[in-house]
Amino acid sequence: MRICALPICLFLAQVSACGGGTTGSSGDIPATSASSELPSQLPSDDRILALLYDNSYSVPADFFIDERASTTRSYTIHHLLDTSTSYELCTDDYAVAKAWEEADNASRNVSGTYVSSYENERYYEFVRELSYEDEIGNIDALTSPGFARVFKCSNISRDGVDRSLLSGYAGTLHSYPLTDQRVRLFTEYLWQFTFFTHARKVVLDSYSDSGSGYLRHTLLLAFAINQGTGKCDRVDVAQWQFDADRDSGVVVRSYDTVYDFEATFENGAVVRCE
Repeated sequence: MRICALPICLFLAQVSACGGGTTGSSGDIPATSASSELPSQLPSDDRILALLYDNSYSVPADFFIDERASTTRSYTIHHLLDTSTSYELCTDDYAVAKAWEEADNASRNVSGTYVSSYENERYYEFVRELSYEDEIGNIDALTSPGFARVFKCSNISRDGVDRSLLSGYAGTLHSYPLTDQRVRLFTEYLWQFTFFTHARKVVLDSYSDSGSGYLRHTLLLAFAINQGTGKCDRVDVAQWQFDADRDSGVVVRSYDTVYDFEATFENGAVVRCE
């Protein structure tokens, strides 16, 4: 998938990887988790609509921005997945990660020319120049950089995660000490690689609310759902909550719609439908 080179882009990780990876289990998920709570003050419906229908807004000002967001050309980012494409692979061995990436590149419809590699505490990244058809049909020119990532197991293991679900086991954080900030980084990073079908989708708020046995981070979201010609859009306000066990690092996610209402354009402005 090609991605616009804007400061806020939503990234999809939807590529099949060639490589192994042990199958994880959600058996370590805590039997109980703290009850969901809404922020003390929800945005007004007018504020939600103003953000949701603002084409220049996507996430709050202090939200995580990907390292590659300043890329000046269109680009792609993807994580290497297990053979079932259910979860992202991880390794702490650079040579293994590079071998997986080379096999993945060879299997893709658009393969690329290797340029360089990069790593941080969270992942290995392999940079390639990709040949995409441009406006005049020239498929020989190298037109778009591609960034392929492999998570480091020492930071996060996603083995056994079902990426098609918004609730359930989300992985295990191995970055110690486990802090609110680390859980927030994981949550906000993951948002950018999660597929939501709605054309309009925004993060209204991103906040921590932790307890004695867990660290929690919640994204307050809004979506506009087209209900057909001549009908009002349905606006869903939802919270996507991630609870990380302080001791084991196991993360459990839960997705709940808080409430919904309808809106439409009227005299050049978006307003609630009565």
